Amino acid sequence: MKSNPNYDLIIVGAGAAGLMCAGLAAKKNLKILLLDHNPKPGRKIIISGGGRCNFTNLNIQPDRYVSQNPRFCISALKRYTQHDFIKLVKEHNLSFHEKTLGQLFCDQKSPAILAMLQEECRSDNVVCQYQCEITEVLKTDTGFSLNTSNGTVSSSKLVIASGGLSLPKIGASNFAYKIAKQFNLSLIPTRPGLVPLTLSGDKLELAKSLAGLALEAKVSLNKKTSFRENILFTHRGLSGPAILQISSYWQESQPVFFNFLPDEDPEQFINQIRKTRAKESLDQVLKTYFPKKFIELFLQAPKKAVAQLSKSEINKLNEQLFRYSIVPSGTEGYRTAEVTIGGLDTKELSSKSMEVQKVPGLYFIGESVDVSGWLGGYNFQWAWSSAYACAESL
Repeated sequence: MKSNPNYDLIIVGAGAAGLMCAGLAAKKNLKILLLDHNPKPGRKIIISGGGRCNFTNLNIQPDRYVSQNPRFCISALKRYTQHDFIKLVKEHNLSFHEKTLGQLFCDQKSPAILAMLQEECRSDNVVCQYQCEITEVLKTDTGFSLNTSNGTVSSSKLVIASGGLSLPKIGASNFAYKIAKQFNLSLIPTRPGLVPLTLSGDKLELAKSLAGLALEAKVSLNKKTSFRENILFTHRGLSGPAILQISSYWQESQPVFFNFLPDEDPEQFINQIRKTRAKESLDQVLKTYFPKKFIELFLQAPKKAVAQLSKSEINKLNEQLFRYSIVPSGTEGYRTAEVTIGGLDTKELSSKSMEVQKVPGLYFIGESVDVSGWLGGYNFQWAWSSAYACAESL
């Protein structure tokens, strides 16, 4: 690299948000430098959805995002919707299918979505530099100067799209937060989100004995926060879609409640089996609903007729089936978390442009911002939408 090349825009981070922003900005005839410390771009895109890339969701709504300011994401999500990204996917002749709960997956798998974003960036206006470390960011009279392992570069505008702390094995870093602190910007404390929960003691031993078993349940923290999907018992505790979803809201020492028969009314269910299946043993009745292992190890159902169950046995069954509670010991941490909850305080940004209000020319997009979506394509849509909001304002 030549010494002190000047750009109109430098984007730090070649993940979903950074690539999207570069592709959109290229259409505005800006001279762009896209930097990333990883050897290749889009590493999180490649592994997403088990390699199938759940690139958006048909049911995008602002209330499906976790943030200290729930209204912040509305502007960006409205201006670049899931349907806009679907249009882009179709323009590149990629096909997709809907799975559960509005989740859209690419038929050609994750590399095709990454290739699409790279194709959008393929322009004389975009220079991509990977395996490039940034050692210093300086504010200048005309913009920003960055000292990197490839030399010094400058630009009038700087976009931070370097993500959060989740999945450090594929290159997650705290770069965005370091820049925020450098410019005296407020940060919301970070924690792992969309992450398995860990257990201890007897509950952990029970989970280990059931490891690999998955079943549907309604998982709740309170009346307002609940998810109904599969849970998975693991050697560390609990995982599965419903657990990952609830983990983004869970706080330390907070109990998690499980309803294993969410389609049944507790009182009616007990009365019904007493009325219609009174002579059958309870474990036989429960086989209609649950795997044998779950009945034997988790429910420990008495092997006697339903009619012979005592009141205390009925109450215990009711509690286990409809309001079983566990206090997790913690989470598996950033090692397996799909997102980072928290990050740059949205109060520092314009919701229309993603520009830092007290540092003109500095922008934050994607996971670095305190906006985290549900499982199922919501975080990718935030990457696309926040990148669009930023690029449109450049």
